[in-house]
Amino acid sequence: MSIPDNGASLATEPKPAAAPSTTSTPAWKSWLQQGLAFGTLIVLVLFFWAASPRFLTWSNISGILLATAVIGILALGTTFVIITAGIDLSLGTGMTLCSVMTGIFAVNLGLPMIVAVILGILTGGVIGLINGLNVAVLGLPPFIATLAMMMVAQGLALVISGVAPIYFHDVPGFQSIALGTLIPGLPNAVLIMFVIAAAAWFLLSKTVLGRFTVAIGSNEEAARLSGIDTRKWKLIIYVVAGLFTGLAGVVMASRLGSAQPQLGVGYELQAIAAVIIGGTSLMGGRGSIIGTLIGALIMSVLINGLRILSIQTEWQNVVLGIVIALAVYFDILRNKRAT
Repeated sequence: MSIPDNGASLATEPKPAAAPSTTSTPAWKSWLQQGLAFGTLIVLVLFFWAASPRFLTWSNISGILLATAVIGILALGTTFVIITAGIDLSLGTGMTLCSVMTGIFAVNLGLPMIVAVILGILTGGVIGLINGLNVAVLGLPPFIATLAMMMVAQGLALVISGVAPIYFHDVPGFQSIALGTLIPGLPNAVLIMFVIAAAAWFLLSKTVLGRFTVAIGSNEEAARLSGIDTRKWKLIIYVVAGLFTGLAGVVMASRLGSAQPQLGVGYELQAIAAVIIGGTSLMGGRGSIIGTLIGALIMSVLINGLRILSIQTEWQNVVLGIVIALAVYFDILRNKRAT
């Protein structure tokens, strides 16, 4: 049985006969989960506003949005991976390596800024490609494959940079990527996040990639038996997530005005927590781009609010750990109720 032509090479991919679709979860449940996440965000904002009048100042809100841009872009990419019931622990250090490579291309090699940015993003694609090959072709568990990549990326970032920051002061316009304002009052980094979120929503909701992502996460064996080349599509999904990581690395470097080779550890946990808080299931088969954005905002507001209240870093880590544990626990409850 043939399927309508969805464009280019997708026309040769057989349509899954019995694989779950993106509508396997009732729409009202998806909206309820997003509503609960949004309600949590509002409660956090009101709490920190009541605790400190400085919280709702424009300078602080701008800082929250800039922080959300990096976490959000990372989270948007890993949403696809987690929907397949995978995981990506290399997000943080992979982002750092992409920042460093952007610095090497732009500063050390003197390439034009646009070329350096594209190569920095493609570095993330290479990281995703390696992760995808390890998971889809070699059959390594995603946790192990991406944990190994996390360590490799961290080491390479330190070695390539010589354990020293790379500054972009001599690269005209680079910091405008994140800190410029094409729309008055809105930093470009935030605009990039929203544009990328729209692209991610389109990919997940309106394309074969999105349908197959959900099908693989719902039941990979059923998807394979229904004609989906699961290895190929998992590889593509990890590459897409890697490109998001590369973009986050460029935005982070632009925001800081430097590539910091020792930065990045911990960002993967914040991004994964944002995805789960937003309603994407760790068990796979269900995910929401809008929910991921809300989850990223929750993480940024929480971190910023704790700093505004002068909570010690050690206790901030305790709170974040509790939030991640609760997010996973409620995800387990959701899955039990669904069955």
